[in-house]
Amino acid sequence: MLNRRHIRIKVMQSMYAFKGTESDDLIKEQKFLLHSLDNMYDLYLSLLALLTELHKKSKNHNEKLQKKLLGTAADKNPDLKFQENQLLNCISSNTMLKDVISSHKLNFWDLEFEYVDILFKEILKSDIYKEYTKEEEVPTFKRDKQFVLDIFTEIIAPNEKLFDFFEDKKLTWVDDLPVVNTAMLKVLRKLKLTSPETALLPELYKDEEDKEFAIELFKKTFLNNSKFAEEINGKTTNWDSERLASLDGVLLKMALCEFQKFPSIPHKVTINEYLEIAKEYSTPKSSYFINGILDKIVKEYQADGVHIKTGRGLM
Repeated sequence: MLNRRHIRIKVMQSMYAFKGTESDDLIKEQKFLLHSLDNMYDLYLSLLALLTELHKKSKNHNEKLQKKLLGTAADKNPDLKFQENQLLNCISSNTMLKDVISSHKLNFWDLEFEYVDILFKEILKSDIYKEYTKEEEVPTFKRDKQFVLDIFTEIIAPNEKLFDFFEDKKLTWVDDLPVVNTAMLKVLRKLKLTSPETALLPELYKDEEDKEFAIELFKKTFLNNSKFAEEINGKTTNWDSERLASLDGVLLKMALCEFQKFPSIPHKVTINEYLEIAKEYSTPKSSYFINGILDKIVKEYQADGVHIKTGRGLM
């Protein structure tokens, strides 16, 4: 589910939150990072559980309309497209997903029903829902999927009250939401009617090598924090020192770590990754600052013949 950029972002967040020195407890900080990464999966599962609750809400809503004593003809024959949505049925009927959500104790939406109600009402009054339900033809799986992707992107993901709820539920989830929302959309887009139940439950890491990358990047940046800071300071005499104490400084240290400690990762890949992260998480000028410093450092390494890169990525 996570790619290397997501992993770099989590390491960045852990390094930024860390205010100690290399002499402090590395094992404790490393456990915090891994726990934070695991919590991302819980957030992903929580969002899937939310979709199942919204699906359940649609069924309950239609049943209440049909049971109204003084209901209109429309109440007696409500539109069932939301209730019969094939993608939502795949999610709601997935027994493996139910078991994992239960084992992680993430089936809390029954108690937090007000958020389900808020989102459901937003969906019903949206143009996305109105266009979906006015279509006369029976929806295909592709159309049902697009409806779910649209309500997730336009209504669920940007909802401020839901954001506040996740912030109160678990503080680290606030920073994780953009990454998890992206991962969620990627999983749902790939889903087919014939997909196995495991398709909704991707592994957190693509492989063991990615998990090792997370641990090593954090550990080696952590242990060489002062050394990297000193090297960067020598290249930034014309820049405000506060910038180095900010997120930009963390990103530069992590990039240096990859330059020096990960010989199979090309310089260009490292630079591009941290420029993209800086554009998303730091200030408008950060990417220019980081690009200038890293470009200067790489040219010096190449001129001096140090920290040579090797591996298939350089072919």
